[in-house]
Amino acid sequence: MKISIIDEVVEQLKIMPQHLQWQVLEFVRTLVKPQVRGVQGQQLLRFAGSIPSDDLQLMREAIEQGCERVDVDEW
Repeated sequence: MKISIIDEVVEQLKIMPQHLQWQVLEFVRTLVKPQVRGVQGQQLLRFAGSIPSDDLQLMREAIEQGCERVDVDEW
């Protein structure tokens, strides 16, 4: 006779310590929650243009200087 997944999970939970049972419960809760994050882009439009152009230029330069370089001694 084939045991159902739910029955197998229940059997495994029964032999787990309570702190691990709580971890399983929290994990299951994250699986059934909808994964909606953030806000719609329309709500962000009010921030458009709020960063001064001088700051944008500094960020652009920092990205260009710091990206696409490999530090072989880093690891």
